[in-house]
Amino acid sequence: MRVGLFVTCLIDLMRPEIGFSAIKLIEQAGFEVVVPPAQTCCGQPAYNSGERAAARDLAEKMLREFEQFDHIVVPSGSCGGMIAAHYGDLFRDDPELMARYARLQGKVRELTDFLVNVAQVELPRGEFAGPVTYHDSCSGLRELGVKMQPRALLAQKGVAVTEMKDCEHCCGFGGTFSVKYGNISTAIVDEKCANIRASEAQTVVLGDLGCMLNIEGRLRRSGDTTTRVLHVAQVLAGDL
Repeated sequence: MRVGLFVTCLIDLMRPEIGFSAIKLIEQAGFEVVVPPAQTCCGQPAYNSGERAAARDLAEKMLREFEQFDHIVVPSGSCGGMIAAHYGDLFRDDPELMARYARLQGKVRELTDFLVNVAQVELPRGEFAGPVTYHDSCSGLRELGVKMQPRALLAQKGVAVTEMKDCEHCCGFGGTFSVKYGNISTAIVDEKCANIRASEAQTVVLGDLGCMLNIEGRLRRSGDTTTRVLHVAQVLAGDL
């Protein structure tokens, strides 16, 4: 079966190695992976900023590029949530687009959810030096139900997870929120970083690059140069 990988613009521009780790994991599960070369943004920044016309253009583009695949996998809860939960709002005045979207919507999966609930993978144990703590990204958790999937996969790899306090609380990124409300965002991420340190884990793992960049950036700016911040795909694929 063919999987269309929606890489996300952040991964493409900032950390393409995460995309390659995702491809490795999906291919090891026995699926053919296709990465449409013209893909761009899911439209979430425009949508969150009230730019509905721009968001709809991007949503239609994504629909054209991905509707032919058996599964659509996204290594990001926020982009996956945008596609799976909000495109209907953009297409609601167009019955033809809504019908096409309805066929696509059920095929959209966040990476760890796909590996657990569709591919039903059994990963070999690795040699990761743990423990780690896990940050639950808001959109993945609340819009896609991603909670136990990454933890189950980490357990398969033999990675011990030490839960931090308030692991489900926001890191303060929130896409354009961190730009519009910088002071509030900083206060939120400072609390998240304090909880990471209190867990005494040397690595924080997560499934959304926006959160990853926000947390890692704040840790480094506050003088923490040792705590590693890794995408779950990197840990599961052994690409460290």
